[in-house]
Amino acid sequence: MIRETAPAKLNLALHVRARRPDGYHDLETLFVFCRDGDTITLAEAAEDSFALTGPFGAALVGDDNLVTRARDAFRAAFGAAPCAITLDKHLPIASGIGGGSADAAATLRALARWRGVPTDTPELFAIAERLGADVPACLLGRTSIGRGKGEQLVPVEGLSDTPALLVNPGVAVSTAAVFKAWDGIDRGGIGSGDLLAAARAGRNDLEAPARAIAPAIDEAIALLAGEGVLLARMSGSGATCFALFDSFEARRAAAARVKAARPGWWCLETALA
Repeated sequence: MIRETAPAKLNLALHVRARRPDGYHDLETLFVFCRDGDTITLAEAAEDSFALTGPFGAALVGDDNLVTRARDAFRAAFGAAPCAITLDKHLPIASGIGGGSADAAATLRALARWRGVPTDTPELFAIAERLGADVPACLLGRTSIGRGKGEQLVPVEGLSDTPALLVNPGVAVSTAAVFKAWDGIDRGGIGSGDLLAAARAGRNDLEAPARAIAPAIDEAIALLAGEGVLLARMSGSGATCFALFDSFEARRAAAARVKAARPGWWCLETALA
């Protein structure tokens, strides 16, 4: 049996530069990954099967999803016997933290380990790119600058082990709707230098349109603000917001504040990988 973590992805900054004729957008983003997320379990079986567990498993209906698409694409490229895959789903759906993309990438890594395929094989990244814009970054699983539609990746160092708090107000936000509402203004790329400084000097160009669609994002960011916060921002197309902290004590205090104010919201205390 093979297990692979599908960690939550955060965009410390997300600069949208232009709309592309293929329906995607040119962007620059700072990808980081958390220690926690979903889990993919894979085992050889007499026939293919796919099972869902976890608090958000019931939100995924049917067999057609990024996990089974990743399995089928891997098999077409490399061959593989039938297998039983279980997704233990702990990340909320449509939440801007790469849940589906991370699940697909973890499936590719698990299958690659099973079949003895190196995880840095170019064809594996080609499969990832065909599955979705964030899947290559999740397959790499390292802090990186993403360009193009997010698939052009340059690994960078910084912020490992930084305490982080993720908060989702229970609102699923459509990525397509948020990108469609982007105002089309290119406000420039991400600056150079220290990762945290570049993130602080940056922005998330999708935050304003996402806030218009889901006003609860305003409250989430306000609740995250406080002593010890290094950066608080919305991730991806929302609605998950995050804060990075200078200590685990500050993170615990923020988590207590959020849980007291909004006990029904999803809240994850974690750290950057």
